[in-house]
Amino acid sequence: MEREEQFRGLGAERARETKLLGRRAERSVLDRLLADVRHGTSRVLVVRGEAGVGKTALLNYAAETATGFSMLRAVGVQSEMELAFAALHQLCVPLLDRLDRIPEPQRRALATVFGLAPGPAPDRFMVGLAVLSLISDLADEQPVLVVVDDVQWLDTATAQTLGFVARRIGAEAVGLLFGAREPGVELSGLPELGVDGLPDDDALALLGSAVEFLLDEPIRNRIVAETRGNPLALLELPRGLTATQLAAGFGLVGQQGLPGRIEQSFLRQADTLPAPTRQLLLVAAAEPMGDPVLVRRAADQLGIDEVFAEIDGLVTLGERVTFRHPLVRSALYGSASATERRAVHLALADATDEAADPDRRAWHRAAAATGPDEAVALELERSADRAQARGGFAAAAAFLQRAVSLTRDPVRRTERALAGAHASVQAGAFATAWALIATAQAGELDDLGRARIDLLRAEAAYAQQRGGDAPGLLLRAAATLEPLDARLARDTYLDAWSAALFAGPLATETGLREVSLAARTAPRSATKSSDVLLDGLSSLFVEGQAHAVPLLEKAALAFGGQEASPEEVLRWGWLGTAAAATAWDFESCLSTATRQVEIARGAGALAVLAVGVNVLGQVVALAGDFAEATSLRAEADAVREATGTHIGPYGALVLAALRGRPDEAFPLIDDTIASTTAEGQGTAAQYARWARAVVLNGLGRHDEALPWATSASDDTPELFVSSWALSERVEAALRAGRAAEAGAALERLQAKTRGIDAPWGRGIEARARALVLDAEDAYLEAIKYLDGTRLRPDLARAHLVYGEWLRRRARRGDARTELRVAFEAFASIGMTAFAERARRELQATGETVRRRASTPAAGNELTPQELQIALLVRDGLSNPEVGTRLFLSPRTVEWHLRKIFDKLSISSRRQLREALPDES
Repeated sequence: MEREEQFRGLGAERARETKLLGRRAERSVLDRLLADVRHGTSRVLVVRGEAGVGKTALLNYAAETATGFSMLRAVGVQSEMELAFAALHQLCVPLLDRLDRIPEPQRRALATVFGLAPGPAPDRFMVGLAVLSLISDLADEQPVLVVVDDVQWLDTATAQTLGFVARRIGAEAVGLLFGAREPGVELSGLPELGVDGLPDDDALALLGSAVEFLLDEPIRNRIVAETRGNPLALLELPRGLTATQLAAGFGLVGQQGLPGRIEQSFLRQADTLPAPTRQLLLVAAAEPMGDPVLVRRAADQLGIDEVFAEIDGLVTLGERVTFRHPLVRSALYGSASATERRAVHLALADATDEAADPDRRAWHRAAAATGPDEAVALELERSADRAQARGGFAAAAAFLQRAVSLTRDPVRRTERALAGAHASVQAGAFATAWALIATAQAGELDDLGRARIDLLRAEAAYAQQRGGDAPGLLLRAAATLEPLDARLARDTYLDAWSAALFAGPLATETGLREVSLAARTAPRSATKSSDVLLDGLSSLFVEGQAHAVPLLEKAALAFGGQEASPEEVLRWGWLGTAAAATAWDFESCLSTATRQVEIARGAGALAVLAVGVNVLGQVVALAGDFAEATSLRAEADAVREATGTHIGPYGALVLAALRGRPDEAFPLIDDTIASTTAEGQGTAAQYARWARAVVLNGLGRHDEALPWATSASDDTPELFVSSWALSERVEAALRAGRAAEAGAALERLQAKTRGIDAPWGRGIEARARALVLDAEDAYLEAIKYLDGTRLRPDLARAHLVYGEWLRRRARRGDARTELRVAFEAFASIGMTAFAERARRELQATGETVRRRASTPAAGNELTPQELQIALLVRDGLSNPEVGTRLFLSPRTVEWHLRKIFDKLSISSRRQLREALPDES
């Protein structure tokens, strides 16, 4: 019991002894949850129902029943909803002595948000992973029950963190119980237990326990019907009423609803108290932490000489000030006049230590303000700065929004509104962002202010949905910024190019050509790697390929090396990879994509990582490392699931295209086209059409492949994916007997490789030229160029088409040599469709060839996530490091490892090197 008390946390104020009437079904659900956790299986449950229906009683029942558990509790407080990580601090205070037991990036993130150490604002998902690791570490000692009540009043940062933990909890002996009237988006989709009113028999029994006199049966039935069996209503509404008053019933609840009627019952009790006592209750209601010392100091400021341990059953004073129910607090605070509320907030501000808790003091001072007050607004602005430094962007926006209302000076008011709008966009609070943008727009704006509004609008649109309207909005913002801030203007042009690339043909007004034309005339400030990148990308659509390629190669080398700053790589690294692909520089593709992923992982920048692992997954798949590509696909899925980022599955599409399994590839392709088209991500849909063409060419179904290759090659933007599709179009058209179309596609492909020295581009062009011109020297040229690259799939395809050409000329011996090389390569890589095509061609030469497993047997035994864990452990990562990479706890990683060992028939981590050899 000592251990249980140690970990109750600040939310223990609601953990009173609970006597439940009825609720057998609900108790059974909770009992099963606790039993599962005792046996090492994690469980999550959201207990949902209206105010007073008994959610807290059920949570307390679970807490009291959880013998042998460590207990962590927190409660959402309405007046603390704008204080970043306030409830999370309640929950984690008992765990802070364990910070040195979790990985350093997680430890740094949590220390920053709790103000234990300085540092840049951490990624909120890294904070979630840190909390997950702390809870998992505690669960290594004994089962853990986390109980969080009044979820509807959690601050946004805490709600997001706990939602992350709930979705990533794995093989730990951990139960998470949430109580909520209506769970927000952060907990949507989690298992729920809906709690309704008591059945009539139980409701009547509870009513009888609350009323000291006998009521006629019709009156009792009417009261039960009007309260819908709500336990709190049955207990509280009769309080203070006579039998005669009860005989009339409560009246139909109507628009006020049960919570309002219950609050009125609490107010009737409070109205009977002396004025100083009511004011003391108001002080307690306005003080969210329930700190009795602070309440006492504020009462002294007001001259209240009341001493209480309990006031009429409404409030009790122990280690914390505790209300009988949250509705008591809301009733007392909501019924007070504005003057009364301002007086108690001013007293609480004066009683709060400015050095120890400046943010809460500023909030109380703001609530006490009667009108514009620059001193208070400045305090709120400083609080916003502190919140942003901890990663609490929603809290920063709330501080700034209140500061705006207290600012008289129109220039400062506008500046604060713009800052608040920016913080709101960062927090994903777009409704607040648009409101603050409107406030700023109504104020006094100079040209730079108007430009910043345009930029905020564009950033909000881009954050909400990549593509669509965002390119045009960003372009207009960049143009407005040109005479005001050249550096910011060029950065915004590059963001506009990025948005237009995502949108592709689905951009509503502004595409890559329009952005490029505007960017080419933009003034320079100082030359950075991102400037070279912008010049190269925009040159493609202005001066053309020949002028653009040297710039693209220079940018690719900068982003893949050390010349580009980490900040540039984080923001535009994937565009650096696109530049390298357009210049056919595969090595720079690999180095840039790898660098962006490494920097993003180190910084905990998960939104960037969601794109980065997708890009790197494409590159390693093109190199034929399907094991690593599968691992990165699992990581991309984990990041997307953890962050909710809507990014097309680019890496998965490239892997599916080359692997060539229709039952896996076609559903992914169809889903991608449907979802990304709806979201305005045209380039992802172009990838999907190219992927279908590759699969169908591999299967030898060239007539079917041709329209898909044609569509993908004609899509705008006509960049690297269009070039890849032209290669597929040449092969499909020629095999389908449409030589003229194949020739036209070759001409377009040659235009995209003209002036290119890179062996990737030269090899792809030579392979297509060999097919169209029926030229043996071109086949040999393609093999020569591709043989010097990492591009094993393309090299194998060059051997295949050359072998097919040799067989059709009855040169069977030479054909067997080429086809055998192709077949062995396809089989070892895992390219199922092309391997089968090569096998059929070999058979046609008279050689007997058995079908062969197209991927290593060991890899086939594992799920994508298991394979990724196995590869990471094989490469020397510890369980905590793997967990950080995949947003899993170390215990969950260990659980997966046991399954991996069983499937691979090994018993140690060292044996993974033999079971899964590194093919790089």
